[in-house]
Amino acid sequence: MAIQGLLPLPVGLETKEALKIYRKLSDVSNKITRLDEKFNHSIVGENLIRILSLSESVQSTRIEGTQVTFSDLVEEQDDQHPRWEIIEVMNYQKALLEGFDYIKQGYPLTTRIIQKLHETLMDGGRGTNQASGKFRKIQNFIGPTKKIEDASYIPIPANEIDEFMENWEYFINGHPYGKMLSVKHLNAEQEVLNEESNPLLKAAIIHAQFESIHPFLDGNGRLGRIIIVLYLIQAEIIAKPIFFVSEELERERLRYYDLLNGVRGKTPDWASWILFFLNACDRMAQKLNTKLDLAEKLAIAGLQKCEKESERIVWLYTFRDPNTTAIKAADALDLSANTARMALNSLTDKELIFTDHYTKRNKKYKNYDLLQILN
Repeated sequence: MAIQGLLPLPVGLETKEALKIYRKLSDVSNKITRLDEKFNHSIVGENLIRILSLSESVQSTRIEGTQVTFSDLVEEQDDQHPRWEIIEVMNYQKALLEGFDYIKQGYPLTTRIIQKLHETLMDGGRGTNQASGKFRKIQNFIGPTKKIEDASYIPIPANEIDEFMENWEYFINGHPYGKMLSVKHLNAEQEVLNEESNPLLKAAIIHAQFESIHPFLDGNGRLGRIIIVLYLIQAEIIAKPIFFVSEELERERLRYYDLLNGVRGKTPDWASWILFFLNACDRMAQKLNTKLDLAEKLAIAGLQKCEKESERIVWLYTFRDPNTTAIKAADALDLSANTARMALNSLTDKELIFTDHYTKRNKKYKNYDLLQILN
């Protein structure tokens, strides 16, 4: 029997479950705070934003079944006629960075912003573009086949989407008149996680509720994972898009989907989902801290080998674009193509980067050491 529908926000937890979550929350929050501070003081932190967002784009789309790897994307992102899988991953990064720009400009996460990002996400990828940026008008379902009788979950009807999205938006940003969301659907003895709760807990709830509303015909999963990052930036948990959890969610994909199903219906199990989400964040914070330390160490070691200022500038640029060309580096750094090429060749001679010695035109220069750290 398929699970049907969901309850509005906020959510409730049993006291015993809430205590376990709060204990975990403190440790994870501290790790993410340290990561954010480390990025802000790193000589390569700013440059790594682009490449980390590419990695996130790969991991998130892999959850949906796309078989592109990080190495594939690095190699193929500049193709003139990319395959649809590459388009889909690049659209994800574009929507993510577009959303970051909105947040930087002071726009909160709203239904309107979400619809704009959905248009970007769906542009030219698989499926239809006809409904991009528009909420579905028909009933949909989630399941292993195209038959509704095989569904594991049947979301709310299309005519309830606006109501549930308004509730979701108020949970994120608060009611415009300061009213608190109703808790009449909760047990009076439960610990309530409402719009004033810790942002990391809210991020877990916001993501799961969006996936459960399933407001679009396609792209809900990918957009829902973009929302996690954007909300953490809006809530000032991180300053820039540098903390992502899709890699860990993809590693436990079956559990991820199973626990999302668990928060649906009339008796949702929010505690199991939130604890899973916090554990994924914990592992990801540790991984990203390690990757940043190794990247910083690599950058400093390389700078010590650089003799000219142009070499230092181009070397650090390869942390933003580890599969570059002289023309791309020149354009990005406002250097002449000849200066960029000489710097790249010098870095190659110093064995900091690699290029194919037999190719004469449009040479690619690769920072393989950085790619090993990030992959």
